[in-house]
Amino acid sequence: MIDYPTYCQIQDLYRNRHLTMAQIAQQLHRDERTVARWLAADKFRPRQITPRPSKLDRFKGQIVRWLDSHPYTAAQIFLRLRESGYAGGVTIVKDYVRRIRPPRTPAFLTLAFAPGECAQVDWGQFGSIQVGNTRRRLSFFVMVLCYSRMLYVEFTVSETMEHFLACHAHAFACFGGVPAKAMVDNLKSAVLQRIVGQAPVFNPRYKDFADHYGFAIVPCGVGQAHEKGRAENAVGYVKKNFLAGLELTDFCLVNPAARQWLDGVANVRLHGSTKRQPIELFQAEKAALRPLPAQPYDVGVIHPARANRQFRVTVDTNTYSVPAEYAGAQLTLKLYPEQLCLYQQDKLIARHVRCYDRHQDFEDPDHPRALLQQRRRAADQKVLQRLLALTPKAEAFYQGLAERRLNVLLHVRKIVALSEIYGVEAARRAIEDALEFQAFSCEYVANLLEQRQRRLPEPGALHLTRRQDLLELELPEPNLGLYDGDPEPPTAPGESHEPEQGPSHDVG
Repeated sequence: MIDYPTYCQIQDLYRNRHLTMAQIAQQLHRDERTVARWLAADKFRPRQITPRPSKLDRFKGQIVRWLDSHPYTAAQIFLRLRESGYAGGVTIVKDYVRRIRPPRTPAFLTLAFAPGECAQVDWGQFGSIQVGNTRRRLSFFVMVLCYSRMLYVEFTVSETMEHFLACHAHAFACFGGVPAKAMVDNLKSAVLQRIVGQAPVFNPRYKDFADHYGFAIVPCGVGQAHEKGRAENAVGYVKKNFLAGLELTDFCLVNPAARQWLDGVANVRLHGSTKRQPIELFQAEKAALRPLPAQPYDVGVIHPARANRQFRVTVDTNTYSVPAEYAGAQLTLKLYPEQLCLYQQDKLIARHVRCYDRHQDFEDPDHPRALLQQRRRAADQKVLQRLLALTPKAEAFYQGLAERRLNVLLHVRKIVALSEIYGVEAARRAIEDALEFQAFSCEYVANLLEQRQRRLPEPGALHLTRRQDLLELELPEPNLGLYDGDPEPPTAPGESHEPEQGPSHDVG
């Protein structure tokens, strides 16, 4: 079967260009009998396709009536048909419903904003990334100024409240001001409850943050994420332009790369909607932003915590130490994106850098000090652990000490003390070098550290003002007595060790 354009082409080649049926068949890649049949036809007649009977035929009228009375889905129609005796499949039901009720594309209004009026906020996710010895989900925070489309992006490995607030603060600091409103999703960090027809219940912490910076929270409608379309588009733009094809090897490298991308690509591009650069429009919007507050907001989130018998507090599978006297005590944990603080009532007792690796232990050397004074053996074990923590090769060095030295712990204590004096990196290198030369003693490690720290003055160049000075140089005579086994002390230039000639005495 051919279509109407092919029929017209056959007639044209035969009547106007006078080609034979074989030539027409070869040019159009058709069978010669097909060309002959259509040349003999007086006009084009499409093939009449007789529809095959379907199990759905007798129910089609009922389906139309159901859809006129209520916007049922195809799945609901299928269940009603089964109750009415329909024995066919669901696919033909879906096809028929789609044909008589085509999908409707919703229409949206384009919102316009004045400079400094509003910013839109959203989270995005993009796979996972290596953090230490583990992998974590990679999230990124996006804030877009609605007028200028100025973009701020910050990558995190968590979307908890402290990260949510800190990213807001960093974005406001980057823009140099605060917009009047912030449009957000109905996520729990911003909105605790949203009931249609009632005022939203904001998260009290986020509301306090908004009051501190002076902006109003504007949540989107339930299921209406398109209301903050600028932020939704920004999330897609970050994924397609910055993250697509980017080799993410370590989390610490992502945010510096994102900052460079914002300054060099995202905020200087010609925006598709405004047809202008965001950085250009931002110059007009920056003056309309509200000033930053005089004091920064404390974004730390407070949680109750209890120290275990090893005076450790567990946070996200990692353990952090507190002073030994607080073992088993009820404490207060304050979490920040970069650090965590532990309090006993109002007293700060410990502060640690927050780690996003998993199953790691972090101990302040001062925390077990009181306990170590009571337990000598525990102190020796702790010193040994500090030695083994200096370098992966410390275990082999310790075994060499144990085989060759009687008082092993004395050498261990001295080496640990040297690491506090000269630094961990210098001590690590000295231990590895001592192991390489099979020199197992604290004295050898101390000698290496002292020699590497000592800086000898560089010899200066010899400057002679006159060529004649080269002829007046005097060198000491070589001492050949070293080879006779009777060395003499070296002589200074112009001196001699020959005995002085005194008056002669006749011995009669």
